[in-house]
Amino acid sequence: MMRSVATTIAFTNQKGGVGKTTTAVNLAAYLAAKGRRVLLIDIDPQSNATSAIGLEAGDDGGIYAAVVTGRPIVDLVLPTATQNLDLVPASTSLAGAEVELVVMLGREYRLRRALEPVVDRYDFVLLDCPPSLGLLTVNALAAADEVIIPVQCEYLALEGLGHLARTLELVRQNVNPGLRLRGLVLTMYDARTNLAQQVVDEVRRHFPQTFRSVIPRSVRLSEAPSHGLTILDYDPASRGARAYEALADELLEGSAVG
Repeated sequence: MMRSVATTIAFTNQKGGVGKTTTAVNLAAYLAAKGRRVLLIDIDPQSNATSAIGLEAGDDGGIYAAVVTGRPIVDLVLPTATQNLDLVPASTSLAGAEVELVVMLGREYRLRRALEPVVDRYDFVLLDCPPSLGLLTVNALAAADEVIIPVQCEYLALEGLGHLARTLELVRQNVNPGLRLRGLVLTMYDARTNLAQQVVDEVRRHFPQTFRSVIPRSVRLSEAPSHGLTILDYDPASRGARAYEALADELLEGSAVG
């Protein structure tokens, strides 16, 4: 029987500190806990997804070796402590990848080609992008079927979303016509402030694809990466854990498809 090909999802927002990595890592953990085979790929030179899951890139260079030097990605996959969840780590070598990719033939498609041999081994491939719209992010968008955009529930949340939406449209026109916006995820929600609810309402008004699940501002979510643990393992009873489990359920039911 022929195995299905993974749904590849890029997590992107050129604005830093919006919960992008937290969302990619914890969503990966909950999808895996629900029996899905998940490959998390860290393509951010800061390597936050790698350390948040308690691993590090070895001497092989992680995803850098696949994208820049053409090493088979199957050689770079690491198992994690979570059943059904694998990781391709980032390394400091990625910091120079933007420059190295510029002169390469088919530079926008290096990640997509690298993923081809493994996409039938997983149900989901999740790509944690850098907080920029450079060549690494473009590679992720070229490889992805869908995009999830984490948005912080603060005053400047909508700033830059228009630019990101235009970038996605340019990618569709020139690189990946099948790319679709799966949804926006509202993060760092503080129920004590009126402003947070105003931001939620405004984002939902402009982007009807926004997920129902809202991720709260949570000390436990902030603490988990310092222990190399997902929130599923660190504090599964916390508000943040329940929110990410709800988000995983929502993703699986497909209700946020735009």
